[in-house]
Amino acid sequence: MPELQLGIAPWRMELNARAMSAQAVQAEAWGFHAFFLPESHFVENAAIPDPLLLLAAVAAQTEALTLGTTSWLLPIRQPLLAAEQAASLDRLCDGRLVLGLGRGYQRGMLEAFGVNSADKRDRFDEVLCAMRSAWAGEPFLEQIVHPRPLQTPHPPLWVAAFGPKAIGQAGRLGLPYFASPVESLAELVGNYARHEEALAEHGNGADIARPIMRTVFIAEDPARVAIVRDKLAALPSPPFRRGPQPAPEDWCLLGGAAEVGEQIARYREALNPTHLVAVRPRVPGIDNGWLTESFETLAEIELG
Repeated sequence: MPELQLGIAPWRMELNARAMSAQAVQAEAWGFHAFFLPESHFVENAAIPDPLLLLAAVAAQTEALTLGTTSWLLPIRQPLLAAEQAASLDRLCDGRLVLGLGRGYQRGMLEAFGVNSADKRDRFDEVLCAMRSAWAGEPFLEQIVHPRPLQTPHPPLWVAAFGPKAIGQAGRLGLPYFASPVESLAELVGNYARHEEALAEHGNGADIARPIMRTVFIAEDPARVAIVRDKLAALPSPPFRRGPQPAPEDWCLLGGAAEVGEQIARYREALNPTHLVAVRPRVPGIDNGWLTESFETLAEIELG
């Protein structure tokens, strides 16, 4: 079984370079291997429209931490500019970049950027193909992109996916499937099997990264755990889910340190993941101190 690389997303979503960098520095001190940012638009007090911009600030304050995106939305981007931006960040961080790529699922957001939601997968393919060509030094209208990435041929690319079409697209492209933080373990087992089938169908090898995201909350106080569990249970089912939302225990790492350690062992046995990216419970009203303690304990469980 491979060594599990442990990543983390911010537990305080502040659009502030010092505050974001401070969290990354703390994560590095705890021993985490990677720091990931999402992309979001038109969300009051939680929008991160340009995660690469914030990661550039984080790069200046960290030494060895891998820097990544959980879902950098390709359909809304101009491909050559995106290739330049990603290559620039890869050089700024000394080759520590991982790009988690996404299509976006909110129709209104996509249409606001001039993308028909029905075309998002085709647009994803087109942008990615153009970016890879640009990174390889192929000219476009007699122009050659500079700089090119420090990593060869480019930073690792993971595909965030929900549903069989998106998972199949990742397999067709020969890229890792980056599992979401809101699907149950049973769902992920099926998703990874579907991804492996798509890889094989298109002649792509299966010896690639197997990253997953998980919502995490760890506390030894059962009352704290119950508060967070009840908040998670009250969440509406995400718009991309078909059917009811599973119970929090089915899609979260939730409980005391020993209990969560056992849960991680079950994920490792069932999925053989190479990377685990921990995200905070996306519900209001959780004390920041609780979240800090939760992620510090996660580091102790897996890295201590």
